[in-house]
Amino acid sequence: MTLTVLDLGRMPFAAAFERQEALADARRRDETGDTLLLVEHDPVYTLGRNADEGNVLFDEAALRAHGLSLVRTTRGGQVTYHGPGQLVGYPILRLDTGKGRGVLWYVSQLEAMLIAVLARLGIEGRTDAVNRGVWIGQDKVAALGVRVAGGVTMHGFSLNVDVDLDDYAGIVPCGIADRGVTSLHRHSPGVALETIKPMVVDAFKEVFGYA
Repeated sequence: MTLTVLDLGRMPFAAAFERQEALADARRRDETGDTLLLVEHDPVYTLGRNADEGNVLFDEAALRAHGLSLVRTTRGGQVTYHGPGQLVGYPILRLDTGKGRGVLWYVSQLEAMLIAVLARLGIEGRTDAVNRGVWIGQDKVAALGVRVAGGVTMHGFSLNVDVDLDDYAGIVPCGIADRGVTSLHRHSPGVALETIKPMVVDAFKEVFGYA
């Protein structure tokens, strides 16, 4: 089983979403294989399908003042932030529910993959039984939001590498008011996005069983 990895560099959210949709359509038609998109976004808040807009604390003027856009998208989950210094991964995979590889299995595998990346940096990551994602102590370092349509995944994960955490001030991240957010840089100073990318690719292939 092989995986194509495409590094899109820095790209607006809308452009990356169009790329996802095109690849997902092709994957459903078996015109392409499984693909992992890696991207860094311009500053944006995204809301999941059923997200509460009350978790966006900035009004339109504040969003403009901070150079942020606001987008409602097709993933699950609440509101989150994407921006420079954060690695976003969009796996476009066909799930095999007949072998027990459904949505819950997929989300758990994403968490395991991210925890493996943290372990390579000597950082202990953990999951939470209620709130999906990866945590360092009581602070979230990686958020998850997925969609599966026609057996093919879209959206995925975001890992805070060296992101400006002040940009989270305009939202209640993932709708969780009593927890914080953190970055790898806080726990492993000097870590860079370009050094994390190959770690993520290696861990992703290992956890999901790609050659």
